Amino acid sequence: MIVLKNDWQLAKMRSAGHLLHDVLCEAKAFIAPGMTTMDINDFVDERIRKGGGIPTELGYMDYPASVCASIDDEVVHGIPSRHVHLKEGSIISIDVTLALDGWQADSCFTAAIGEISKEKAELMCVTEECFWLGARQALHGNRIGDIGHAVQTHAEAHGYGVVRDLTGHGIGREMHEDPSVPNFGEAGHGVRIRQGMTFCIEPMIAMGRWQVHELSDGWTIVTNDHSPAAHYEHTIAVTNGLPELLTLPDFRWKDSQEGEICV
Repeated sequence: MIVLKNDWQLAKMRSAGHLLHDVLCEAKAFIAPGMTTMDINDFVDERIRKGGGIPTELGYMDYPASVCASIDDEVVHGIPSRHVHLKEGSIISIDVTLALDGWQADSCFTAAIGEISKEKAELMCVTEECFWLGARQALHGNRIGDIGHAVQTHAEAHGYGVVRDLTGHGIGREMHEDPSVPNFGEAGHGVRIRQGMTFCIEPMIAMGRWQVHELSDGWTIVTNDHSPAAHYEHTIAVTNGLPELLTLPDFRWKDSQEGEICV
């Protein structure tokens, strides 16, 4: 069931999104070669709790950490470890969900660890572009397939694989609600988008083929061909115009989104 949010509920989700944005901005600046993925987890956990929030990934279906930290060919759900050190030239996706006053926010970025290759930098950039193109389709009256089609078309035009096994999702009081928001699909198909919907658009794009599998830890998803993958996500609210990015405070759409991407 899809739950449409009223103004009061959206205000609560906006507050949660603002806190998550602040935490992730600090985390992005904190990341450096040599630290462990658990260092990032501890940093983020402390910042969330200091802001009055709860890290809702911790304990979700027995997940053992507050952050998903996925390196290079790890697409999502990489478990933080005190034995995994960040290496120059890698990329890392940091995916975090929190709750504030009972309302959830979810966001992810992919960051460079030191100097990275031109190819990895391009992958990160195109993945963000996929998000913006998909988010532009999150309009009252459109279909969920319009979002996935925009993401898929742009990624595949660059020769990249769009991960099929994982999707965006509705969000509100629960981390995962209806509807599912795939990163592929046919324009004009799928659930009708309506004002008051809140969901996460999160392109997961591989430099090589899209097929993935789960590691023996029961969580980490990696590309079958071990090509690097990038992940970019925001929580959005459908309005009577262009969508509001709840996890990107003070953002305002322009006639052209060029200049907002990969800056």
